[in-house]
Amino acid sequence: MAQPLAWRMRPQQLADIVGQQHLVGPGKIIARMVKAKQLSSMILYGPPGTGKTSIASAIAGSTKYAFRTLNAATNTKKDLQAVAEEARMSGTVILLLDEIHRLDKTKQDFLLPLLESGRIILIGATTENPYMTINPAIRSRTQIFEVYPLKPDEIKVALKRALTDEKNGLGQQKIDIADDTLDFLAQRTNGDLRSALNGLELAVNSTTPTTDGVIELTLTDIEESIQKKSFSHDKNGDAHYDVISAFQKSIRGSDTDAALHYLAELIVAGDLTSIMRRLMVIAYEDIGLANPAAAARTVSACQAAERLGLPEARIPLANSVIELCLSPKSNSAIQAVDAAISNINNGKAGQVPRQLQDAHYAGAKDLHHGDNYQFPHDAPNDWLPQQYLPDIVAHQQYYKPKNNGKIEAAYAQQYRQLRQAQRDGLKNKNGS
Repeated sequence: MAQPLAWRMRPQQLADIVGQQHLVGPGKIIARMVKAKQLSSMILYGPPGTGKTSIASAIAGSTKYAFRTLNAATNTKKDLQAVAEEARMSGTVILLLDEIHRLDKTKQDFLLPLLESGRIILIGATTENPYMTINPAIRSRTQIFEVYPLKPDEIKVALKRALTDEKNGLGQQKIDIADDTLDFLAQRTNGDLRSALNGLELAVNSTTPTTDGVIELTLTDIEESIQKKSFSHDKNGDAHYDVISAFQKSIRGSDTDAALHYLAELIVAGDLTSIMRRLMVIAYEDIGLANPAAAARTVSACQAAERLGLPEARIPLANSVIELCLSPKSNSAIQAVDAAISNINNGKAGQVPRQLQDAHYAGAKDLHHGDNYQFPHDAPNDWLPQQYLPDIVAHQQYYKPKNNGKIEAAYAQQYRQLRQAQRDGLKNKNGS
């Protein structure tokens, strides 16, 4: 039985990897490790089809070490023992352990000393956040790297490579596919290269060649293969992003009917992933502190939609869209954190005030209290004035509240009162 196209096209060296250049690009951390022949165990986490297995395969292909693949959920301790024995005989084995977040304690206890000795170089792969789902004992022995959804241009590069590769790809077949159809496939698989390659292969295998032996792939063929429809007016591949943009701007502008119209376009196109992601962004970016409960309900609606699937998913999504449109709006939170990030990026991080620094290393008896730190819970109303910001930004105001709705108006009043009380308290304390 022939291996799937996505498996056959798996990179054998780092230079063949598309995307994830923050890890495998020239001079980046994994590329440096391979070049220096100083590999260490790592965990790669991110969405499906973004290159975790490809990176592991390319690392192995760039070294002399044997490469083995196991699954933490389905393979047994006996399978791990076989890899360990191979490592004992040959020196070192690179082990790709998929779904590493499902590694049970027995397998973990067996694996830990092998990682310590370097006999096994572990490359764990997971779609879950390792800081939440992977045992600290494993985390402490690995480097953790995040991988990101691939960009459409990166997926298109891989699709073209698969179409021309005569050894492992589809290059031995005569395939005619328009460039804008490739754009659609690259865009509508949501950064998942495996899904794009699977869709391409299915379209090729299910299309009858012409009398000349040419497989002519149409937009409809690709739509059916990935079960997502294109937008009829999409002439240059941008309409998908135009609709998502219009969707968010309509909610931001409180136009319920327009937002429902664009929601309907995305539903008809079957793009549930983009809808849910965009709604959660909108809830926190555009509604924010004006109505925090709406943001929480949006997350619940998206979870319900994901479990229901289309077409029923349209119901909780419509509820959320209508509520977000009619809700008061505030972008004060995103403006506040972006202002803080801007300061950090411009060299204004500053030194943590001495009274806030960690007292553990100083041998302090009371770990709540650093040098001159005043414990708020010891004061009336559990609050007292002291400087928390570094000196370089001591008077910085990042949060600029808006009064769009009762909730943020109340937050705003509390924020202003606390800032004023802190200024007055520090002024009195300093005698100025």
